[in-house]
Amino acid sequence: MSNVLVVAEQGHGKLRKASLSALAAGQELARRTGGKVTAVLAGQGVGAAAQELAAHGVAVQLAEGPAFEHYLAESHAAVVAAAAKAAGAAWVVGAATAQGKDLLPRVAARLGAAAATDVLSLSGEGANVLLRRPMWAGNVVAEVELTTPVKVFTVRPTEFAPAPAEAGGSVAPLPVAVELGALRTRFVEFQEVKSERPELTEARVVVAGGRGTKGDFKELEGLADDLGAAVGASRAAVDAGWVPNDWQVGQTGKVVAPDLYVAAGISGAIQHVAGMKGAKVIVAINKDVEAPIFQIADYGLVADLFKAVPELRQSAKNR
Repeated sequence: MSNVLVVAEQGHGKLRKASLSALAAGQELARRTGGKVTAVLAGQGVGAAAQELAAHGVAVQLAEGPAFEHYLAESHAAVVAAAAKAAGAAWVVGAATAQGKDLLPRVAARLGAAAATDVLSLSGEGANVLLRRPMWAGNVVAEVELTTPVKVFTVRPTEFAPAPAEAGGSVAPLPVAVELGALRTRFVEFQEVKSERPELTEARVVVAGGRGTKGDFKELEGLADDLGAAVGASRAAVDAGWVPNDWQVGQTGKVVAPDLYVAAGISGAIQHVAGMKGAKVIVAINKDVEAPIFQIADYGLVADLFKAVPELRQSAKNR
């Protein structure tokens, strides 16, 4: 029997969607190992987020206080390590978000644990559970075995459907003392990018542009606003300085899996595809009929995006 600890995340006191995907992975793992699932959440004024998490049938350990008002990997790693020991966890699972990628390696170091990242699925039972994760920009999927007594891994949220609501959850305080003055890092400020559009990783629809936009995202942003969508971009567009780097979708950017992904002027390099191939419906607009993006698109339009996108916007408005 191997207990599982799920590391949950919150932002501005609200539970992040990726946490429910991590919980789903933790619950599947517990079924395979015969263990029990618990979760840990840290923050200040996050009682409501803890209750929301508990509503999915999990016992939540809550570390709440001024020391956790702002995220610091150093302080949060201490919380997760303490929660893992309290739960007798042999597995620690988190989402492969920006925070998860920052936090979980530090947790692994504290626990002397082997670690794996970006896990796509699980296989095996009991002590023989294997983790499937991508390598070489997704060209290879490896089965990984972690052999240390405690094991840590992050999951790609797009590959695990959020855990459903379930009765039987609870919230209990986790007493962890962290002295901010004793830490080697300190919180200075967080410069948040504010937008009326939905968060890229949680949007139902994403409209993305690439090198083919030549830096002109005006019509794509308009289409996104018409559809209530988030705006994304390829690395080429970001590296050119045309759009902010938090718009980047791909292996070195954000991984998304919306209901609809519109790729305009994006060739479809494997690095970009690795970040959006989980979309339910992919629409590609490119004037190059040989563009690789058409190989994975559900709908492809060989056309100049500067002509096609305004026509799409007009069609959407007419409907």
